[in-house]
Amino acid sequence: MPNNYIAYHFSIVPKEPWEDILLAQLQDLPFESFESSKSALHAFIPEHLHFKDFLKEIPLFDNSKVTIEYEIETIEAINWNAKWEAEYHPILIGENCVVRANFHPSMTKQYELIINPKMSFGTGHHQTTQMMLEFVLAESIEDKIILDMGCGTGVLGILACKRGASKVFAIDNDPWCVENTKENMKLNTCQNISVHLNSSIDSYNYKYDLIFANINRNILLEQIPSYSKAMNPEAILLLSGFYNKDIQVLKTLCINEGLSFIGEKKNQDWCALKFKK
Repeated sequence: MPNNYIAYHFSIVPKEPWEDILLAQLQDLPFESFESSKSALHAFIPEHLHFKDFLKEIPLFDNSKVTIEYEIETIEAINWNAKWEAEYHPILIGENCVVRANFHPSMTKQYELIINPKMSFGTGHHQTTQMMLEFVLAESIEDKIILDMGCGTGVLGILACKRGASKVFAIDNDPWCVENTKENMKLNTCQNISVHLNSSIDSYNYKYDLIFANINRNILLEQIPSYSKAMNPEAILLLSGFYNKDIQVLKTLCINEGLSFIGEKKNQDWCALKFKK
């Protein structure tokens, strides 16, 4: 069964500059994602990673210059298919790639990625997924061994498969995502994707020519050393799932792990980075 989530809704007065400061401090905790609205900063964490006195070590709560109040909400895991059928529209990536569901008509593009989401991240609608898909379209994929880390719906691995990858290893720590990736593989007739339930690559003795990791800042900082060790010479690492302000800390770690910075993409507040072994 998919994981429930805990949502924190922070009201911050005054909003500037304290929202950014709070966001930076919250990233030391295992939140998976954040969303800023006019009224609040929203932070989401899987229920199994939540614990008592979760915010105890956040120093900003003791700052007299800002008032922070929050509410906590448990978000029940549900099957999102019905919701997405009403709200999910095809996404065009470049001129020759589209991400759509199986209830959408064909758009006769070179790469038509049929993605039916459940509780899985990666429909192409989020800025990070769009940037990663753009990176994958620009890469030489044919006959490459690929790792899709934090695969979500499997959309990145499926595009790699359609572009000629010899083998794609798709890994996610959520059983729902593993199930969803397997279903989407069948919809796209991708037979060379191997899907694994895991939270790291440490137990696999594989070397990769190309690694995708669209996760979040904290997990990337923890796992980049293992990615570097698993990369073949001249291999490419593509990262996303973080904000523009996180670029420098991620670049520094990758460079310290022997990777060369190649380029970046930005979409609103989000960023994607490319490195080479």
